Amino acid sequence: MSDDVQPTAAEVRAAAEAVKAALDRHLDAVEKRSGEDDPAVHEAFEALASAAESYDELLYEVYDEVTPLEVPTGNAMADYDGPEEPEAISVLIRRDYQIVAPDRLFSQARHASEATDGSATASVNAALGVIFGEYEPDEIAQRHKDFGLEEGDAAVWVSAAEQGEPGEWLEAPFDQADPHMVICRFDISAFYDDELAALDPD
Repeated sequence: MSDDVQPTAAEVRAAAEAVKAALDRHLDAVEKRSGEDDPAVHEAFEALASAAESYDELLYEVYDEVTPLEVPTGNAMADYDGPEEPEAISVLIRRDYQIVAPDRLFSQARHASEATDGSATASVNAALGVIFGEYEPDEIAQRHKDFGLEEGDAAVWVSAAEQGEPGEWLEAPFDQADPHMVICRFDISAFYDDELAALDPD
């Protein structure tokens, strides 16, 4: 909001009415949605997020107050500063898990290991080394419950990169992770579900 033209109380009231109308449209779209990826629900969600953001800004400008209506977008990133036509990309993936059933982890490690001396299940760390050495990360993600794991947050960065020689960055594979080179980002988190539950009870 510009310092030259301060908003008025009437504008705050109008923004509040816009939020109410956007809430009604969102609920109406949710009640009538045709499937899990109904574009009408997505459009109504975006409109609601925009209305809530505008109201929050005006409320702060006029009354120095804020609301709990901030809607996480999951794509807050630094401005992209990489090439428009990258010659290569790096895909950086982080997945968090809680170890909720160590007995399942040990069982899978025993099954996957050729060791007969019990070293595969000597500790949680040893079992994890066996599991992640034997199975692809995508398979572990798909079968996480089989391994006694519970999914946490996950993020994928698709980042512009320079073509390099094989093995040149393996000693420090994540040192060059630059948010300004991220072309697109995808996040999965229960945080978003919790934050949006109040807006979308369904």
